[in-house]
Amino acid sequence: MHTMLRIIITVAIGAGLGALLGYFGQCSSGTCPLTSTWWRGALYGGFIALMLALSARSS
Repeated sequence: MHTMLRIIITVAIGAGLGALLGYFGQCSSGTCPLTSTWWRGALYGGFIALMLALSARSS
């Protein structure tokens, strides 16, 4: 249970940081995949955080 909570918190932090990057780092054309919208930034941030959390868990 402790490991699952750590992964959930890590993904939430990553999604929050990605959403902030997407909101404040918007590109002018809207075609940038990471910063075009806040929710897309949150998805990318959450996914990257999940991958980091899972790789840290296995090593």
